[in-house]
Amino acid sequence: MAAAAGTAAHHGFELGSGVGLVWQPELGLTGSGTFWVAELGLWSLVAARGSRRWDGVLALLSGAGLAGVIVHFTLWPWRRNRFGIPVLTEAEGLPPSRLPAYNTILGLWGLASILSLLELSPSRRRWALVGLAGLPLLRRSARHHFAWATTEAELHPAWWNRGLRSDSPTRATLPG
Repeated sequence: MAAAAGTAAHHGFELGSGVGLVWQPELGLTGSGTFWVAELGLWSLVAARGSRRWDGVLALLSGAGLAGVIVHFTLWPWRRNRFGIPVLTEAEGLPPSRLPAYNTILGLWGLASILSLLELSPSRRRWALVGLAGLPLLRRSARHHFAWATTEAELHPAWWNRGLRSDSPTRATLPG
């Protein structure tokens, strides 16, 4: 359940920060919101039941969650903090004041995804590799999402993250 909660926290933080939801360019706000409420609700329900029957699915979802965290560190600049933990130095057009909270969410989401695998039957943990294998697709989707969100910031500046607008003094651009 913690891995699902980490995914929800990440998506909620980005939505609240004006970045939007994952799959929003493809499904719209209502469609992507409905998708995530359904997926995270089912994920939480299956995890709460604790049946070994669903260990493969839970491993896959935890692997995908871990891939989601890794995507951020492949797209945005990062450094190690004083404890040696990787932290983003820029991301999603977020102002610097929001990065500590965002890094905390990403760190806890990744940790929850890893720890959730330890609760699963060892024979089913390999399904996490299927979730991790989605990393290139998730990275491509994230790049598309950021380009879309940047365009939307110009078209609808009252709603979208001001850090993505061209007139922002701290305009974020996707590296590489």
